[in-house]
Amino acid sequence: MDYSGALGELRKFVAPEFVFGLGARKLAGRYAVNFGINKALVVSDDGVAAAGWLDSVLDSLKEQGIQSEVFSQVHSNPRDFEVMEGAEQYRAKNCQAIIAVGGGSPMDCAKGIAIVSSNRGNILDFEGVDEVDKPGPPLICIPTTAGSSADVSQFAIINDIKRHVKIAIISKAVVPDAALIDPETTLTMDPYLTACTGLDALTHAIEAYVSNAQSPVTDLHALEAIRLVWNNLLDAIDKPDDLDTRCRMMLGSLEAGLAFSNASLGAVHAMAHALGGLLDLPHGECNALLLEHVVRFNFPSTPHRYCAIGRAMGLPMDEQNLPGSLMELVSGIHDYRIRAGIKRSLSDNGVEQDAIKELAEKAFQDPCLVTNPYPASRQDIERIYADAC
Repeated sequence: MDYSGALGELRKFVAPEFVFGLGARKLAGRYAVNFGINKALVVSDDGVAAAGWLDSVLDSLKEQGIQSEVFSQVHSNPRDFEVMEGAEQYRAKNCQAIIAVGGGSPMDCAKGIAIVSSNRGNILDFEGVDEVDKPGPPLICIPTTAGSSADVSQFAIINDIKRHVKIAIISKAVVPDAALIDPETTLTMDPYLTACTGLDALTHAIEAYVSNAQSPVTDLHALEAIRLVWNNLLDAIDKPDDLDTRCRMMLGSLEAGLAFSNASLGAVHAMAHALGGLLDLPHGECNALLLEHVVRFNFPSTPHRYCAIGRAMGLPMDEQNLPGSLMELVSGIHDYRIRAGIKRSLSDNGVEQDAIKELAEKAFQDPCLVTNPYPASRQDIERIYADAC
């Protein structure tokens, strides 16, 4: 493995306690008891409730004598005002802990509610890195998608509706206290959601592996995540009831989350956050449409790491022929995205040429760009957006 001189460098690694396996969600009540609470705010959304996963968590709490209040007014790309409404409900109902049940949106919203509940102010006040002073109340995350990895990460992404941009809050204060990772909850994902979340996980792993903050520990998780997602996502789309495949995808998401939470991300996510904020596009699809173009841009900065990524995907990489390896990698990612059913370009999704300058400016300010392996100017980002259109 190529450690690129990082073997002896100081690095920290943070992760919550997590339980992985079938039925993990049913431990919610036991964990709530362990935290010594009487009442929890349960953050979810209508889709998760309709699938039945919310009820099973509420039942677990009830069995242990834990009262619960449900906050489910959460959109995809959670809005700042939703966080504030959830924090108000948390205070008004005298809750003592927060339990998130859902994909990235409910989990990020729950993290925001936790921040505001302890630090007061507006959630937008905490944008950036290490801007959260006080830890939040106990937070348990129960993911129902295999992709966002918000259940193990120190990231919270919130949509600032006035500026039309998704802000990143990065702090170990938002790392959940416990994650109950139950692959069974992913059985109700439709093919499109499976594809979007799976490609999000793949992007997490790739960006973590080439991040300028990577370490030998994050490398291990990132490469294994790439192998797991690449080898199982298409099967999960084609055979959604195959529980073994769903387990492998959930494990891939976990590995990717442990990697990117500690190595951070790069230009794909910086640009996807700008897209999601301005046009309210699905995060996973944004990542999928940008990934191959950012790989092409970044490849010269760390070609041997990108070759290792290609080998983890099973692609023919030849480090004596880097232009050929770049072509194999970019075309491999492109073809894989198409096979996963993500076929529309950015322009097909409503991105117009006159929006590119604004998008590039917002992406340029995103903290994820700091750890991109290749310095990117505003003009570079504009060109990448244009290529993805």
